[in-house]
Amino acid sequence: MSELQNTIPAGYLKNSLGHLVPLQLVSEIDKLRNDLVMEIIGKVDDLRELLSGFKVDTFGEIQAFAELSAEKYKVKLGGIKGNISLYSFDGRYQIKVCQADIKIFDERLQAAKKLVDDCIHRWSEGSRVEIIALVEHAFQTDQEGKISLGRIYTMLQYDIKDEEWQRAMQAVRDSMQIVGTKSYLRIYERNADGKFDQLALDIAGI
Repeated sequence: MSELQNTIPAGYLKNSLGHLVPLQLVSEIDKLRNDLVMEIIGKVDDLRELLSGFKVDTFGEIQAFAELSAEKYKVKLGGIKGNISLYSFDGRYQIKVCQADIKIFDERLQAAKKLVDDCIHRWSEGSRVEIIALVEHAFQTDQEGKISLGRIYTMLQYDIKDEEWQRAMQAVRDSMQIVGTKSYLRIYERNADGKFDQLALDIAGI
């Protein structure tokens, strides 16, 4: 952000169209609004850097502890595999490292979509309007053009015996490709009822 700011000459502000506007032509309320936003963004950058450092350090510390624990059994882990849960001695706090596969769909999803469309056309004269709506929804993409894994998983759970539908669902399964894994850090505190509440590390959850 600071590099971007340095490209703007002194005495000017850049508007949303990318034009340089002399400060004397900018209203006081617009200047104050801009100052407030940029001040908050500066704090956000600091927080992001702090959280990023916390994440790297914490994963490293948990990895080192897992290696230390495994040495008792003369095992060398070579990295965290699967999920790990750590508890404080009093059981009040829990730290979990979760591993999740990153999945995408390859070109075979297009074959699955064609088979599903053929099923819809055959069923369109029947009474399965709700199913048709749900299936069409499953293949809708988000703003980035990605298909929701959750919606596809829901569609896979439909108990439909139709042979063409079964081939479509097999094509969906075959199209799923694991391209990597992502690690998540979650921290919990036990409440008065004995259940664990996740400690929020995002602004919305605080």
